[in-house]
Amino acid sequence: MPELAISPVRDLKTMANAQSGTPFASVLILRKIVTKTASNGNAFLSVEFGDRTGSFNCTVFGDSPAFEPIKALTEGSVVRVEGKTDSFQGRLAPRLSKAVAIDPEELTDSDLLASLVETAPEDAELLWKDFLGFVAGIKHPQLRETVKLAVAEVGDTLRWAPAAISMHHAYRHGLLEHTVHMARAAGALFPFYKEVDPDLAMAGVLLHDTGKTIEYEGAMSAKRSRRGILQGHVVLGYQLARAAGLKAGLDADRLERLEHIILSHQGEMEWGAAAMAATPEAVFVSMIDNLDAKMGMVQRALRQAAPTDEFSERLPGLNTSLLLRSAPPLRPAQGQQELGV
Repeated sequence: MPELAISPVRDLKTMANAQSGTPFASVLILRKIVTKTASNGNAFLSVEFGDRTGSFNCTVFGDSPAFEPIKALTEGSVVRVEGKTDSFQGRLAPRLSKAVAIDPEELTDSDLLASLVETAPEDAELLWKDFLGFVAGIKHPQLRETVKLAVAEVGDTLRWAPAAISMHHAYRHGLLEHTVHMARAAGALFPFYKEVDPDLAMAGVLLHDTGKTIEYEGAMSAKRSRRGILQGHVVLGYQLARAAGLKAGLDADRLERLEHIILSHQGEMEWGAAAMAATPEAVFVSMIDNLDAKMGMVQRALRQAAPTDEFSERLPGLNTSLLLRSAPPLRPAQGQQELGV
């Protein structure tokens, strides 16, 4: 029997939509693994696999040949899996029959790494150049120094860290991309909201998620660190900003307002905010954060869509599926008629 060709996650979803039970083989990152116990007392695995084209969750029961090999792995492992396509509640959920860990030495293959590690679609060096430009554009000297000191404290992690584990910008350089997109949006919107102090709001944008450089860890697959679990990125970011502000000699009122932006940027208490936004700058930053987070989900779903897909899978952050097909172009005659020409 000929060896199965390696299929990316995007192709697996297309195969599952076309016909369940299609044999496949894939090389994937084990992003999450949890051992659970069924009502009959038998153990099973709830796992998430992914590559740069997407991810899927599936259940591996104790009688599967793939159970023991996967159970022995740690999150972030690279695995060659085989099985048959299947779906559950409209989502890809294949039945795995084989799993073999790939030796780390084999990961020197740049093509293999490129197929596994999802990265921001924009060039990371250009994003970083833009980020530094926004820092330099802060006119208030102590605010600018505060941002510089906080960024220096987290180091290069800011350049490659993800912005989340699964919700939005959840890939390498995702945090940098998210922050720069927010800064671009803020710069475009400042003229419309004169009540907002541009320097204070920009400093808040650039520092709002710096705590995520501490909250997440892992080279191949992000997971929450000890400090991330015990404190969370909102508190960690507040600590970074406060320490930097005190060192920079930022006046007490501005430092408190900057801290408040970070503590409230999640928007709602149930979303992780430590306080509700209560200054013009905090409201402004939290709204831009929410906008870019949701549009980041949209952009990623569009990038990962197969040509035949009409709707995406349900996106938890949007609480719905996304229509993936563009609106038909406006015909010249139709446009003239609508304009009364």
